[in-house]
Amino acid sequence: MFERNVGNIDRIARFALGALLIVLALTGTIGIWGWIGVIFVATAAMNFCPIYRVFGFKTCQDC
Repeated sequence: MFERNVGNIDRIARFALGALLIVLALTGTIGIWGWIGVIFVATAAMNFCPIYRVFGFKTCQDC
């Protein structure tokens, strides 16, 4: 459905950062802005970042 544009290292970093933000939001440490982590986790799961597509940027080497 979407052309892959997120590489493995980028995907791992997105997932880790997203999960951390979600945990911090759940614990009330950083407030509502932590829910931005959902976007990072979703883009990591789909291997696709819409912002990368707009700018023609890819972090995967085999796509």
